Amino acid sequence: MSEQTSTTAAPETGRVVLVTGGNRGIGRGIAEAFLAQGDRVAVTTRAGGAPEGALDVRCDITDAGQVDAAFARIEAELGPVEVLVANAGITADTLVLRMSEEDWSSVIDTNLTGSFRLAKRAAKAMLRQRRGRIIFISSVVGLLGSPGQVNYAASKSGLIGMARSLARELGSRSITANVVAPGYVDTDMTAVLSDEQRETIRAQVPLGRTATPSEIAGAVLWLAGPGGAYVTGAVIPVDGGLGMGH
Repeated sequence: MSEQTSTTAAPETGRVVLVTGGNRGIGRGIAEAFLAQGDRVAVTTRAGGAPEGALDVRCDITDAGQVDAAFARIEAELGPVEVLVANAGITADTLVLRMSEEDWSSVIDTNLTGSFRLAKRAAKAMLRQRRGRIIFISSVVGLLGSPGQVNYAASKSGLIGMARSLARELGSRSITANVVAPGYVDTDMTAVLSDEQRETIRAQVPLGRTATPSEIAGAVLWLAGPGGAYVTGAVIPVDGGLGMGH
């Protein structure tokens, strides 16, 4: 069982962890990793499908009312959220001259504003408890940029500024705020790529392969655990060297 960020002992049944978008891909891998170490995990999805053992909460993070209702249910059934992993996100890729206002606003509202709503709501209980971990799932694209992903890159880059501001604002209460920036990961989103596209990606990555969701989860668990207690405002790249720390 992981230690808390304060001197208060961790509860016998593990911490309360919320993973958004935890029904597939990276989010599911993260949720399953927390479950495996004995934490009480809630997963928000829009269509269901949380891992076995997790509290399945329907929530559209673009709706502030649904976010508040989701936290209220989690608090009633599991307790106050002690670890927030803001993972839910979407893409609407196209070149900038073809990008519509909806393409832009939908991605920003989900990936960036949605994460703000989650962090703001989670911070309420964390401030009262004087401990907490907030972890945003960004992307190497937010650091390097990518053609056809102006909206996505902007949303993922924005998470870094938000995390660092929260780190300064909440740090005195033993609340950390960090970012994990994955590279290319074997998920449903990358499964649609052609063999030629996959080979192009592998050629750009020094380690010569894509990541697994469990490798992203490993970094998240470290930030949420005792080893990450003195880490805040950081960006942890898990990208096989693609971004070289940027």
